[in-house]
Amino acid sequence: MENQIAKLVEWLQQKVKEANANGAIVGISGGIDSAVVTHLIKRAFPDQSLGLIMPCKSNPKDQEDALRVVESSGIDHYVINLTETHQALFGEVEKQLQATGEWNEEKARLGDGNTRARLRMTTLYAVANNFNYLVVGTDNAAEWHTGYFTKYGDGGVDLVPLVHFTKGEVGEMARLLGVPDEVIHKAPTAGLWEGQTDENEMGTTYNMIDKYLKGEEVPEQDRAVIERLHARSEHKRHLAAAPPKF
Repeated sequence: MENQIAKLVEWLQQKVKEANANGAIVGISGGIDSAVVTHLIKRAFPDQSLGLIMPCKSNPKDQEDALRVVESSGIDHYVINLTETHQALFGEVEKQLQATGEWNEEKARLGDGNTRARLRMTTLYAVANNFNYLVVGTDNAAEWHTGYFTKYGDGGVDLVPLVHFTKGEVGEMARLLGVPDEVIHKAPTAGLWEGQTDENEMGTTYNMIDKYLKGEEVPEQDRAVIERLHARSEHKRHLAAAPPKF
């Protein structure tokens, strides 16, 4: 894994050079995946890397964990609170749709969460443009395969260094990089609403997804869930669809 880390650092440096960019930026959520990417870009660009902490109606514990990652990696960072921005944007959407009787309360929670993810990505690109940095994503192999990311939110990035690594491998990488134990062992969550966890929302566990991706046997129920998630999220792994040239 040390060799894999060295190759990832070299790859990040190569891609930034190819893009004529100056460095790299990542959103630090307080979770293990963003923590690993934070350490990777700090290694790749010691003086030209940046982390953004972007609370948005978030659990305060997430910001505390994000600051632990900042301290462990030594990366420069900003904290940009998006709570009021989100309330203004999504609140206006709700008001307009309620006025026409089209508001769907059942779908509102997902829309609210996806809007937070897209606001964070908009913020990352606004700051990235200022420094001429590339935006580095945090999706691992399990998230990418199942589509457990927001299209044009946390999935809307320039580089995805962890996309071929299982959740277990990301954990191994985190320990070698010096990610704080509190972050390594916390329950994975996208922080999109109170009490939300990745595994509860997906209906299976990262351990099962990792086994499936490795070609190992998993219970039929988990296999069905994983394959259903993969099929329905296929559009997320492609650019916008275009018709053939007529």
